[in-house]
Amino acid sequence: MLLIKKNDKFALHLKKLIMYNIQDIIIPLAGMLIGIVIPLAIFLWLYHENKNKYAAVVEISKNLDDPSKAEELIKIFDDRKKEPIDYRRSGVITLFVGIGIYFLGIITMGRFFEAAGALVAFIGVGQIIAGYLYPNTGKELTDAVNEYEKN
Repeated sequence: MLLIKKNDKFALHLKKLIMYNIQDIIIPLAGMLIGIVIPLAIFLWLYHENKNKYAAVVEISKNLDDPSKAEELIKIFDDRKKEPIDYRRSGVITLFVGIGIYFLGIITMGRFFEAAGALVAFIGVGQIIAGYLYPNTGKELTDAVNEYEKN
């Protein structure tokens, strides 16, 4: 054991550092590492998932005679949505999430959650209004253009 003089402040400080519980070091370290490990794991998972998809497309396309079939095969893996975003639907969802957070604040959590819930609810109301101001389906756009041309 260390021999510590009464006035040796450095040695006393060193003894305090050595005497820390393992929990005092591991818990913050684990918290910092989780913030790094989880995103890296997600990126690796997505990379391997897409790598296998495209490898399968290459293997299948080697055995195809018609290039148009290969194009159809590639379209299967196209993740992009063909239809525009429906702001009314997402607005209603956001509105009710905000209402839920607001009531959570009223019942248990306090004023901060009430304010956050009200903010989210107002964002939902704004999305609903945007959905009605800016039509996005093909029929709505055609109707809006026809109405504009009549005027």
